[in-house]
Amino acid sequence: MARSLCAGAWLRKPHYLQARLSYMRVKYLFFSWLVVFVGSWVIYVQYSTYTELCRGKDCKKIICDKYKTGVIDGPACSSLCVTETLYLGKCLSTKPNNQMYLGIWDNLPGVVKCQMEQTLHLDFGTELEPRKEIVLFDKPTRGTTVQKFKEMVYSLFKAKLGDQGNLSELVNLILTVADGDRDGQVSLGEAKSAWALLQLNEFLLMVILQDKEHTPKLMGFCGDLYVMESVEYTSLYGISLPWVIELFIPSGFRRSMDQLFTPSWPRKAKIAIGLLEFVEDVFHGPYGNFLMCDTSAKNLGYNEKYDLKMVDMRKIVPETNLKELIKDRHCESDLDCVYGTDCRTSCDQSTMKCTSEVIQPNLAKACQLLKDYLLHGAPSEIREELEKQLYSCIALKVTANQMEMEHSLILNNLKTLLWKKISYTNDS
Repeated sequence: MARSLCAGAWLRKPHYLQARLSYMRVKYLFFSWLVVFVGSWVIYVQYSTYTELCRGKDCKKIICDKYKTGVIDGPACSSLCVTETLYLGKCLSTKPNNQMYLGIWDNLPGVVKCQMEQTLHLDFGTELEPRKEIVLFDKPTRGTTVQKFKEMVYSLFKAKLGDQGNLSELVNLILTVADGDRDGQVSLGEAKSAWALLQLNEFLLMVILQDKEHTPKLMGFCGDLYVMESVEYTSLYGISLPWVIELFIPSGFRRSMDQLFTPSWPRKAKIAIGLLEFVEDVFHGPYGNFLMCDTSAKNLGYNEKYDLKMVDMRKIVPETNLKELIKDRHCESDLDCVYGTDCRTSCDQSTMKCTSEVIQPNLAKACQLLKDYLLHGAPSEIREELEKQLYSCIALKVTANQMEMEHSLILNNLKTLLWKKISYTNDS
């Protein structure tokens, strides 16, 4: 009897093992197919996102077709469309209608930017500049005199910048820039390119601040494609991760990671001084005040000497222009009165319209960005004073009495504190 039970057990054991192995195989195959499916989906989404964001070939085709038919002209046209010594490299675009690439022009590195959208409208929720017209580059028309073109540019500047007393000087500066071949005359093709570019706030700001240290230099243009000076380090922080990985990283841990991949503190202090100087440049500059509406780290960079360089200035807009566009905007709450991420006004509940006065000045936004950047690793002997000054800076409001005096005082105190600490180091 015992022998028969043992024999039965031995007979049942192989069937049990076989069933167990079959289950393991099915489980293994299921997870294998799951990994393949998820991986394929990620690759597909990445590829779809890339093809939507990175349309450099389309941009080049539009520009070169217009150049070859004589519609537009500019110093970069021949290199882009004929000799092909200007070419687009790594794609840096974050929006399909704003193409951005690392490029090489005659062995010189640069950043190439091109506009792709073909509808003309002002959408306060997304962009604050007219996009490309359905009929590309249709102004100025044939027969327009240089004097008439100057009047067009003057009227555009008056609408964007307000009634500044020295707008005629800026018009003459634009004509100098528009004369790409330096023959002393602005051709119709060059004028069409210049007019398209003047709709873009970043281009206008580059021209206005062309002699300032922290503004990238304009290298050339063709139509509304333009090439600007390359920046070695394109973010305040030295680590960039694929977006798929970013999704799974908690924001607190991400901030800790960012702090690990930054320059030494004296170098960070030098970069911070550069940002404070740039705030001075756009605060009541020669042609009015500009508002920084996205002061995120990805829009700021620096060179090998740790001098700050702006990477993306598309969300730096003329104050007059912003006020005109926002003052009649319908709102339910203050959340409806925001442009970019940082330019906020309040909602007047009696009229349900946005007010025109921006709440926070540029300096307060810059200090908010610099707070964690500078306090992490700050020397103990200045940390308390630095923290106090940064919080005073962040508390600045546009509506405060004597705001301009406070603005200047806080900015100068911060610069002095940082310079004193690094002035005798190699990083100064």
